[in-house]
Amino acid sequence: MLVYGRNVAKEILRNKSNIIKTIYLQDGFDDREILSLIDKNGFSYKNLNKNDMERLANGVHQGIIFSVSDYKYESLDDLKDDYNFIVILDHIEDPHNFGAIVRTCEAAGANAIIVPKNREALVNSTSFKTSAGTILNSHIILVSNISNAIEVLKKKGFWIYASSMDGEDYSKVDYSSKCALIIGNEGRGISPLIRKRSDFIISIPMKGDINSLNASVAAGILIYGVVRNRG
Repeated sequence: MLVYGRNVAKEILRNKSNIIKTIYLQDGFDDREILSLIDKNGFSYKNLNKNDMERLANGVHQGIIFSVSDYKYESLDDLKDDYNFIVILDHIEDPHNFGAIVRTCEAAGANAIIVPKNREALVNSTSFKTSAGTILNSHIILVSNISNAIEVLKKKGFWIYASSMDGEDYSKVDYSSKCALIIGNEGRGISPLIRKRSDFIISIPMKGDINSLNASVAAGILIYGVVRNRG
C-alpha cells in the first residue's frame, strides 16, 4: 500500500517504522525533521522527479511517498474486557469521511472502530492521509455482519446508540454505561435492521434549513457528546 503526506510520514517514522518497505522522495525534498527521522531509523530512500512522484501517488503527496505493509485489521475476538466505548460505521463510503472519523475516534479515546467488509470505505492511501496517520494507533475491527457484531457487544454489556435524524437529542442521553455508537451511511443513514437492533436512537438538533450534516462532522459531534457526558 502507498501512503503519502508529511504528517503521515512523521507518524510512521516515529511510531511504526517497521511497516515501511520503500521511501520515495521528490528531488529537492528538504523537510529536515523527516530527513532526520529517516536517517535515525536507518532507512535509505529513492529520489524521483516530480512527474514520477505524481504518477505514483493518487493525491497530494507533499514530496514524500511510503510503500508500507498492508493494514492488519482486528477481529471481534480482539475486544478487551475493559473496552467501554466503541464506534460502529454502518457502510461509510467516502474514504475522507472514514479517515476523519478514525482521527476523531483516536483523539477522543474511543477503544475501537467496527466496520463491515463490504460496501465500506476501508484503510487506503486516502483514508490514511485524512486520518493524519492515526489509523496506525487505532483498533479497527473488520466484520462480515454488523448485526451479528451488535449481538456480540450486547452480550458484553454494551448499549447500542444509533444516530438518525428522528431520534432523541443526543445531548440529553446518558452514555455512562458501555457504549457503542453507530454512524450511518452518508446518504441512506442507518440501515433498518441495524436501527431495529439498537437500544437508543439519537439525533443532533438542526435549526437551519439543512437537515443533515456531513458524516464525519456528525460523528465528531456525537463522539464528543459521549465523552463530555462521561466527564
